[in-house]
Parts: sequence; structure tokens; C-alpha cells
Amino acid sequence: MSAITKAMYKPLSLATSVIGGIAAGAVFQQIWKRVGRDEKAPDPQDLNRSSKEVLIAAALQGAVFAVVKAAVDRAGAKSYRALTHEDPM
Repeated sequence: MSAITKAMYKPLSLATSVIGGIAAGAVFQQIWKRVGRDEKAPDPQDLNRSSKEVLIAAALQGAVFAVVKAAVDRAGAKSYRALTHEDPM
């Protein structure tokens, strides 16, 4: 990857990461509304919620963020390759 294409890819990557983080948060909130007993996910410092519930929410949130990040990174790399005919790595 040339220096010019690297310079082009960095802002694209940053923008897609921010958008992906926002999307992952929204996806997690929708999932939690359906599987949790409350609309909002438990805060780890809320001692009125069980440790089991807090850990399940954290694991689910981590999984959602990982899947969304991989999907967004993959889509960004494919889009970049389609535009520049170069792999981003």
C-alpha cells in the first residue's frame, strides 16, 4: 500500500469505526430490550442487579460489538478495494 493510499484509508477507517460503534450500541440496546428484564442494560456498579445479569449483559455487548466491528471493517476494506483496486493491508 502506498503512502497516498494509506493516507486515504485512515480517515475512511476512522469514520467507519465511529459509525460501527454507534450501530453496535443501537443493536445491543434492541437485543437487551428483548432478552433483559429491564429496558436498559445493567450498570456493573448497580448492586441491585445480580452479578449473573451484569456478566451476561457484558458478554452479549462484547459479542455484538465484535461482530459489528468485523462486519464494518470488512465492508470498509471491500469498499476501499473497489475504489482503489488495492488491498488496504
